[in-house]
Amino acid sequence: MATMDLRTEIREFLSSRRARITPEQAGLPAYGGNRRVKGLRREEVALLAGVSVDYYVRMERGSLAGASDGVLDALASALQLDEAERDHLFHLARQSRAPSGPRRRRSAVTVRSTLQQVLDAISDAPAWICNGRYDVLAMNQLARALFSPVLADPRRPANTARFVYLNSAAARDFFVDYDQVAGDAAAKLRMEAGRNPHDEELIALVGELSTCSELFRQRWASQDVRLHRSGRKRVHHPIVGRLDLDVESLELPGEPGLHLNVYTAPAGTPTADKLALLASWAATQQTLATEFEAHNG
Repeated sequence: MATMDLRTEIREFLSSRRARITPEQAGLPAYGGNRRVKGLRREEVALLAGVSVDYYVRMERGSLAGASDGVLDALASALQLDEAERDHLFHLARQSRAPSGPRRRRSAVTVRSTLQQVLDAISDAPAWICNGRYDVLAMNQLARALFSPVLADPRRPANTARFVYLNSAAARDFFVDYDQVAGDAAAKLRMEAGRNPHDEELIALVGELSTCSELFRQRWASQDVRLHRSGRKRVHHPIVGRLDLDVESLELPGEPGLHLNVYTAPAGTPTADKLALLASWAATQQTLATEFEAHNG
């Protein structure tokens, strides 16, 4: 499959968001004790959004091409969408308005050498660059040491979503909060699919994960979406043990679709000390590798 079915995506996203809101949560009277639908009825969403029932029904059936930004904003408010969900709705509408015909936008799979220089200049913190498919495109030495379990898969580019779902035993050992990491990975891939539905590599990745992982199928079917954001990542590294890391995920304005991820810890904390130990270990491994290559060159 070379593209997403936009109408299906729109229908399933809107119906799933409608199903999670009760009339009470929406500030509406719940007429009748035996409601046949989970969450809001279509006519209740239409009332909240200020559109006709027929118009909302057309939108939920997958027709967003004619919806104005004002209508989309009203719909987002009616369905109590968060920032990521609102962005996803607008992405789906934008794709619906696009001219028909083959359109293929590929996420970047390489980075400029100057970006690698930036990564290498960050010597005290693991740092790496990924695209919206979770392909790992460039890393500094400390990131290669930190994410050595992810890099054990010989496929390149390494892909953290593939690691999470297809090497789940190792991923559960590595990520302390595995369930959250798995949910975030599927939700961010769903967000990327709405933004770039004609990316063949993304569709292939989603197909591979859906075929091979029951957990991914469940998370993908939830229709949840998330933005790349700052946060906390807790891992158990095979060399230095438990690390509680602060993560900053920064968009690269000059490289649309790419994110720079930097992992730090406050000075004087056990994690900061372990990062320094990991950096020393990584430098030793690099030296040994260089000496080996020189000896056998």
